[in-house]
Amino acid sequence: MADSLRRLVNNESCRTLQDKLENWYKDYYMNSCDQNLNCCCEIIEMNSRIQGQLFTILSLTAQEGGHYAGVETIKSRLLPWLGTCFSNSSMAKPIENNINLLQVESLEKDRQLRELSATREREIQQLDSELNSTRVQLSMVQQELKSLQAQEESRQRSLDMLTDYERQLRTLKDEIAVLSAEKSVLQSRLSRSRSPSPVSQHSRSCSPMQKELQKELHKELVPSSPLVSRLSSVSRKANLLARFSDAYAQGRLEAQTLLKRFIDKMETVQRIIYIATVESFHVAKMAFRHFKIRVRKTLSPTHIGSEELEDAVMDYVICHLDLYDVQCSVNDVIRAMNVNPKISFPPEVDFIVINSFIKEICCIAFAMQTLDPPLDIAFGADGEIFNDCKYRRSCDSDFTAPLVFYHVWPALMENEIVIMKGEAVTKRGAFWSSVRNVNRSRSRSLSPVHHHGSCGKSGVSRSRSPSPPRNINTRF
Repeated sequence: MADSLRRLVNNESCRTLQDKLENWYKDYYMNSCDQNLNCCCEIIEMNSRIQGQLFTILSLTAQEGGHYAGVETIKSRLLPWLGTCFSNSSMAKPIENNINLLQVESLEKDRQLRELSATREREIQQLDSELNSTRVQLSMVQQELKSLQAQEESRQRSLDMLTDYERQLRTLKDEIAVLSAEKSVLQSRLSRSRSPSPVSQHSRSCSPMQKELQKELHKELVPSSPLVSRLSSVSRKANLLARFSDAYAQGRLEAQTLLKRFIDKMETVQRIIYIATVESFHVAKMAFRHFKIRVRKTLSPTHIGSEELEDAVMDYVICHLDLYDVQCSVNDVIRAMNVNPKISFPPEVDFIVINSFIKEICCIAFAMQTLDPPLDIAFGADGEIFNDCKYRRSCDSDFTAPLVFYHVWPALMENEIVIMKGEAVTKRGAFWSSVRNVNRSRSRSLSPVHHHGSCGKSGVSRSRSPSPPRNINTRF
């Protein structure tokens, strides 16, 4: 303890503290606030160090007196002083002020926090309200979209139904037009059956034909015919193809049966039928061109309306195919066959026996010219290279032969495209055999022998005077 006291005395802290107090007092009014506070804090620090040393000396002095030594002095002197220091009003007042200030600041911060929380709560509520409103609007938009989709689907169904109705209406109009055309044709046939038509007499003068066409033009409504022509083209084509196929499958065989009564050689029979078919197409095409020219001459003076004259002519021809003098064409075909060198032997055969077959082919060929594009048969010549795209080989053909010996049935063409195959016989050496057959052929006799009485009633001129032979290959 004595050592501690001696160090405290030697330290001269108390004198230094006194000097600082005096200096601070002298300069107090000249110092700034910060300088005075620094001086005060420095003196407090020195005083605390001195008090610390004094409390150490106090503890050591109390320990020297024993366990209970100095208790009364501490109670009577130290504790009251300590209590007085802590309860001093001069010291409590700044603390209270500080506490009040802290409370005020705390209250202010709480108020600000409460206001901020209330503001955020209001903002959250506003955002929730806007979100709910957006959800409601989105739901309404979705409902409107569904409604619009339902309306669009309903509109599409309505359009589909309308399209179906229009299609059905067009179909009904087509059927009405076709029925009207058929009625017109039947009426014209009935009128001609009651009174002979000058057209059927096949006079070389065109005036009776023109009068007849003018009568038909004024009696029947031509404006309805374009619809019939345009809408029935596909069905007419299908019908003509079916008739041509039937002529090959049935009519040709019937004609073969008739010719076999007079000719034993199958090659000659098939050549006769093929040439009859080729001649029928040639004569029917010529008759169609002449018939169309006469109709154009008849309609051109009285043609009115926006329809082209050629369309009107074709529509009239389509609606009046019955005006075609097919018997005249049959006579021309038989006349051409009589001078054909390939089938002029034997002379006892009268080609009138296949009159029905020739008539059917002429009608088919004439009607095929009314299509757009028209149909025609392919060119065929004996000794040509066999074309598998155009023909089928007959069962008695040499399937290794490259050349055609003769044709059995012509191929049907549309714009140089084969739409129905023909039939041909192929044999090796076909070209030289064909040349020898032509060289050995002769013209038919002047007086044919009729084995059946019905054959002589055809009215066809049977004059078979010698005439310069013509090669069928140059024309067909």
